[in-house]
Amino acid sequence: MATAGNNLSEYDKDKLPDASDFRIGIVVSEWNEQITEGLYNGAYNALIENNVTPKKIVRWNVPGSFELIYGCKKMQETFDMLDAIIAIGSVIEGETKHFDFVCEGVTQGIKDLNIQTDTPIIFCVLTDQNMQQAIDRSGGKHGNKGTEAAIAAIKMAKLRQDAKY
Repeated sequence: MATAGNNLSEYDKDKLPDASDFRIGIVVSEWNEQITEGLYNGAYNALIENNVTPKKIVRWNVPGSFELIYGCKKMQETFDMLDAIIAIGSVIEGETKHFDFVCEGVTQGIKDLNIQTDTPIIFCVLTDQNMQQAIDRSGGKHGNKGTEAAIAAIKMAKLRQDAKY
């Protein structure tokens, strides 16, 4: 495995743009709450560490990962001043094809939102084979994909800002 023994969530804060003026939305799936809360905490803490104030972070919950698409769409429509939105979810493979349908649907839905709207939607949906893999990626030995999503949100918000000039 390419990530074996590596914490992929380390970054150089000095290489990031100033995020103090950015407004970031976060839509969090309630399904696999232990995992999604870990991802949310990683994202939130990284945003705060990079000078996004708590007042400029909006959080909405949705029941499951499939509902992230609608939640992100409605958040973007409701708060058109957001600079980026992070979609946080966790889908863990089971015994049926449901895993495949949810993963593909969420992936395509988030991709569609990125094409159809001007707000970057950051994909932070774990699609793991088992709970241990999800734990390892939501604050465990492989870091926190929520942290990585927050850094991507900051970079994409800056890209969006620069493209408007």
